[in-house]
Amino acid sequence: MPDDFSPRPLGQEPPDPDQESPNEIDTGVAHSARIWNYWLGGKDNYAVDREIGDQFREVFPDIVDISRSSRAFLARAVQYLAGEAGIRQFLDIGTGLPTVDNTHEVAQRVAPDSRIVYVDNDPLVLAHARALLVSTPEGSTEYIDADLRDPEKILVAAQNTLDLTQPVALMLMNILGHIPDAEVRPIVSHLLDALPLGSYLAIADGTNVIRGKEFDEAIAIWNDAGSTPYFLRKPEQISRFLDGLELVEPGVVSCPLWRPEPGGLDIGHEVDEFCAVGRKP
Repeated sequence: MPDDFSPRPLGQEPPDPDQESPNEIDTGVAHSARIWNYWLGGKDNYAVDREIGDQFREVFPDIVDISRSSRAFLARAVQYLAGEAGIRQFLDIGTGLPTVDNTHEVAQRVAPDSRIVYVDNDPLVLAHARALLVSTPEGSTEYIDADLRDPEKILVAAQNTLDLTQPVALMLMNILGHIPDAEVRPIVSHLLDALPLGSYLAIADGTNVIRGKEFDEAIAIWNDAGSTPYFLRKPEQISRFLDGLELVEPGVVSCPLWRPEPGGLDIGHEVDEFCAVGRKP
């Protein structure tokens, strides 16, 4: 795996983090998207993100395997959705900073006419997304500056690109863990209720059932220093987000175990990141 595998389209450089407006980006507070980018080997992060990322990794070295396994699951899930499932519309909420095999890249390799809407609310992510998330001529790639806690705003804005009378794949990757239990299920239900039959939900989030003690300790560091806390959940709690949906085999599993590909980038053993894909019947 290269040290920095953030994509750089020919002739186009991403915004320099150090040149971003201080009024928009708080460089003194660690942010999950930038720390995740650091763990993935990217360079779109600040010193505070690297500091917290290193503290976290010292307590819980598995986080690098988790971040890369989660990314590999995203690619396989989108490939399945755009391929076997025939989905042509994707709503990716909490997209984070662009790396490799972003949702639109995978989907449009399979089906160039795929339409993708990304949603995030971090100014640095917004700047990079606008510069780098470029669609095929046949399809469409758009970005919404919004928070998962405002699902109606997301749905209204998404309709400028997506036809919500036709099936949509809702992608929630490592975002639900930032929402407390009392709030998260109504948000997911709101989004799914607005999507037609034949739509899909793909999720992945952190658990504490494999190396729980170390992960809990690391999350405590994260929550003390970061701008947004994270809540680890049991796999059965993640399963409840898919209540009423038809689970795609193999169901709710650790990310490396979801339809692994021979010769792929997966690490081959379970990690504390569980995932699933479900279809709205």
